[in-house]
Amino acid sequence: MALARRDELASLAAPVRERLDAANKAREQGLAAARRTIQFCSQSIRATHRLDWQQAAALADDAASSLREAQDALRPFPQLAASGPLHDAAKEYAEARLTLALAEDRPLPSADELGIADASWLNGLAEAASELRRHLLDRLRGGEMDQSERLLTAMDDVYALLVTVDYPDALTGGLRRTTDALRPVLERTRGDLTTTILQQRLQQAIEKGLGD
Repeated sequence: MALARRDELASLAAPVRERLDAANKAREQGLAAARRTIQFCSQSIRATHRLDWQQAAALADDAASSLREAQDALRPFPQLAASGPLHDAAKEYAEARLTLALAEDRPLPSADELGIADASWLNGLAEAASELRRHLLDRLRGGEMDQSERLLTAMDDVYALLVTVDYPDALTGGLRRTTDALRPVLERTRGDLTTTILQQRLQQAIEKGLGD
């Protein structure tokens, strides 16, 4: 009887083991692809800050390919597909694409166009708005006041939208926390731009006074 029980257990466990082996292989493949996605996205955002639009877009395309690989690997295993790494990769991909679009002043790609979940798109949008601070300060140092003001307006518009997305974190992937983090970034950026504008006006007034 004991031998029969062992045979029974082995028979029942065999397909379970096979499914777990398949899930583990998919997890490893998905994690590796998700890491590559995040690396490509980081490089794409750096290229955006350098105003290298073509390179930024090419790296975002590489990120898209890696993200699709991760999604395809994990799709047969919903419990893995819903895990953090895939959401993080999709969020970073949205951030890279949206940062580039905002910096170039081009139409923003939708969640459907990017092939990602709504929560990933929303959080990526919030992160992209934060990234615009660095881009704005670079333009400000270059004396590009009009571009700087446009970027601040874009940051403001994104924040104004995100504060209206009032749903539980389970649906939005912790968007409330990401939006809260954006607010001080926006206010510091507004203060930096305002200070620069006032300094510029003062300098112009001084120069005008000296010329009279």
